[in-house]
Amino acid sequence: MEVTCLLLLALIPFHCRGQGVYAPAQAQIVHAGQACVVKEDNISERVYTIREGDTLVLQCLVTGHPRPQVRWTKTAGSASDKFQETSVFNETLRIERIARTQGGRYYCKAENGVGVPAIKSIRVDVQYLDEPVLTVHQTVSDVRGNFYQEKTVFLRCTVNSNPPARFIWKRGSDTLSHSQDNGVDIYEPLYTQGETKVLKLKNLRPQDYASYTCQVSVRNVCGIPDKAITFRLTNTTAPPALKLSVNETLVVNPGENVTVQCLLTGGDPLPQLQWSHGPGPLPLGALAQGGTLSIPSVQARDSGYYNCTATNNVGNPAKKTVNLLVRSMKNATFQITPDVIKESENIQLGQDLKLSCHVDAVPQEKVTYQWFKNGKPARMSKRLLVTRNDPELPAVTSSLELIDLHFSDYGTYLCVASFPGAPVPDLSVEVNISSETVPPTISVPKGRAVVTVREGSPAELQCEVRGKPRPPVLWSRVDKEAALLPSGLPLEETPDGKLRLERVSRDMSGTYRCQTARYNGFNVRPREAQVQLNVQFPPEVEPSSQDVRQALGRPVLLRCSLLRGSPQRIASALWRFKGQLLPPPPAVPVAAEAPDHSELRLDAVTRDSSGSYECSVSNDVGSAACLFQVSAKAYSPEFYFDTPNPTRSHKLSKNYSYVLQWTQREPDAVDPVLNYRLSVRQLNQHNTMVKAIPVRRVEKGQLLEYILTDLRVPHSYEVRLTPYTTFGAGDMASRIIHYTEPINSPNLSDNTCHFEDEKICGYTQDLTDNFDWTRQNALTQNPKRSPNTGPPTDISGTPEGYYMFIETSRPRELGDRARLVSPLYNASAKFYCVSFFYHMYGKHIGSLNLLVRSRNKEALDTHAWSLSGNKGNVWQQAHVPINPSGPFQIIFEGVRGSGYLGDIAIDDVTLKKGECPRKQMDPNKGEEAGEGGDCSSPRPQRLGRKAKPPCPGSPPQQGKSTTGDPH
Repeated sequence: MEVTCLLLLALIPFHCRGQGVYAPAQAQIVHAGQACVVKEDNISERVYTIREGDTLVLQCLVTGHPRPQVRWTKTAGSASDKFQETSVFNETLRIERIARTQGGRYYCKAENGVGVPAIKSIRVDVQYLDEPVLTVHQTVSDVRGNFYQEKTVFLRCTVNSNPPARFIWKRGSDTLSHSQDNGVDIYEPLYTQGETKVLKLKNLRPQDYASYTCQVSVRNVCGIPDKAITFRLTNTTAPPALKLSVNETLVVNPGENVTVQCLLTGGDPLPQLQWSHGPGPLPLGALAQGGTLSIPSVQARDSGYYNCTATNNVGNPAKKTVNLLVRSMKNATFQITPDVIKESENIQLGQDLKLSCHVDAVPQEKVTYQWFKNGKPARMSKRLLVTRNDPELPAVTSSLELIDLHFSDYGTYLCVASFPGAPVPDLSVEVNISSETVPPTISVPKGRAVVTVREGSPAELQCEVRGKPRPPVLWSRVDKEAALLPSGLPLEETPDGKLRLERVSRDMSGTYRCQTARYNGFNVRPREAQVQLNVQFPPEVEPSSQDVRQALGRPVLLRCSLLRGSPQRIASALWRFKGQLLPPPPAVPVAAEAPDHSELRLDAVTRDSSGSYECSVSNDVGSAACLFQVSAKAYSPEFYFDTPNPTRSHKLSKNYSYVLQWTQREPDAVDPVLNYRLSVRQLNQHNTMVKAIPVRRVEKGQLLEYILTDLRVPHSYEVRLTPYTTFGAGDMASRIIHYTEPINSPNLSDNTCHFEDEKICGYTQDLTDNFDWTRQNALTQNPKRSPNTGPPTDISGTPEGYYMFIETSRPRELGDRARLVSPLYNASAKFYCVSFFYHMYGKHIGSLNLLVRSRNKEALDTHAWSLSGNKGNVWQQAHVPINPSGPFQIIFEGVRGSGYLGDIAIDDVTLKKGECPRKQMDPNKGEEAGEGGDCSSPRPQRLGRKAKPPCPGSPPQQGKSTTGDPH
């Protein structure tokens, strides 16, 4: 395997300018992906338009030193699949299959700790066009003074789109307009959802019975085609009508099979029927076929409203609803009201007493109650009354009132709830009334008012209830407003007064209330008590991890602080070095005692004292550790990413150089940096070249530079840079460097485009020509291409080298043109020289033209150079002088000749200020040649005029520069 040697040139330290090289973040948003258009609107807002379902790609290009971190956020529009709740920390934001709800304003925030963050935004406008919906409505009204009725029909077309849609109405194949027909109005109604256009047919006429088409269009924005919907209006067109096979309220027993039919009684066109359930979906096992709904073995949970809806887009949908009630009973409860007027909370002879009984039932009003005393039906009398629907109690509650309570009224009372004639089991509840029946009291057992447990353990809160009967206990939280219990409920019932908690957490700490329920006991003011829950948890400390740097011989103070914990104090603190226990630090005087932290002082940092320190802090519940990494290592270098045009290419040797720049992070924190260790490895290769780079004293903000040479085009490399001090190796920094072709800026600099990069130096394909130039090399070219035409390799002769190429085989025809257009340059000099290599080999070679496009008031193309015919299987060079009068572009135009053996290629295009050389190097012979490549045109002509005949071999008219590689 070939090992590439890297010649590492001398380090060139820049003069220190304090912090001058550190620069705040700057950001710019660029787009990629499948944008339809990117424009500036009337308030200079950047708007990125994309079609729904396409891929959104936004890039945040940043500058600044140190390298800024990028964060994407979004506002405006609806939340986009959790993007609004999360942030994307990446320079590229990519959303596959973008939805309309994901439109809005996207923000790129770049920050590097220097100055204020840079924030840029772009508005993403998602384009879509739904299928239109066409509905028909009719009104019938008496016309005063006449004996006939006027029928008016409205055809309403609604669509959702972005941008707003344009509507076209057609009758048959004829387009309708507002003023075309007195019987037709077209208008936009107010207060409609979505975009709507109404076609009104006034006083319906025979010719109005026809097919109507609503066509909607967004004018092909983002390539979205028009959509249309057609409706046939006849003299039988009518809205749907329905009737049910059952009553609107259907009461059934559990376990029965239920079938409901929804019958159509009208509608043209034939309506569509659909069943729905509220709340929630149709029950599992339910089958809806057309207008028939079947529910096998119905259960109580299947109760609810079932809706049958018929639609045919004429008039309003027809809807019928069945309220299905499945008989059921649950939760039998009772209440004892010792005094109706609530003057007493105890049962007393000679006063009134009321017993109440309630069950939750479906249907509630169909429940019947029976009262029994001591096993026998209770007999009604003047002192014993049974009432229903007491306004102070839940609906459909049965109450047994005992007037002027006697001793003989003591006994056991039974309330039985039932559905007469239905196979639903009865529910009953028993109440004992005696001298021992007393109202409840509640208290917390001794020693249980405060419960302390460790986090993760179970806990039990207890309240004792006395009295007969004993009601259930209701638990709630009182320390936090609207706080929920660990079960997620605001109130929880416990029959034994114990609230059991599994695996308590610290947020469960607080005060809990227990109180008696008003049911299954006395209907009196609730009794209540409180229990305090304390959850102990291990300490939380800071710093959890800290990197401590200090120069050799200097002291260091390590401090571990308690942030929170229960108990909130440090019971013990143990320090370890590299896992070995250290003697405890000197005791802190009582007056200055700080129980919330522990400190360790190192008198001097040495190689032996460098390493990992751990402080383990305990609060008798658990422990946590602060970790400190102490060393005199230098911090990592900070690569400088904003070097202008760091790549310098030398294509004839297939090599390139790269300008590597960096600063040293916090150089004064440790001993001075003596040198750097630089290692370079080609990606996907294992061989690494290493070089030591000595430096003088490095100061904060000082920009250092190193030039890597003999890098192979177009490969990428991993570069690792490690600082060394008297302590030894510091932290390493790495980055990947890529070969990139220069994209000439508007202020032209001398750059050569070798077409090795996919961006081809900013050149673009002309959209008005017949076909395109192709970027290829010997490895990517078509192996079946026509022989005896085109170059075998690029100008360097290596199979990896790329060049631009026109393929003249079918379907190309005589005279077809392919144009490659350069970026726009600002003219800052009077003369320029365009140098390039061309390859024109084949018996059907057409022409290669160089055009200059002037960008003053309007674009104007002029011929600067032209060459035609077969020039042999050899690369040759041309130098063309141009003198643009303002901003300009250069255009390479390849013209197809008379046959398929006419492929043309270009490579290594250079644009320089000044005059062209009189002689140039023949790349095929390695010697100076006065012929073979130059063709100057001192008086450029406008495109379309008769051009000056090509003059290969003639020397240029001007230029004094010497030849040679521009690098």
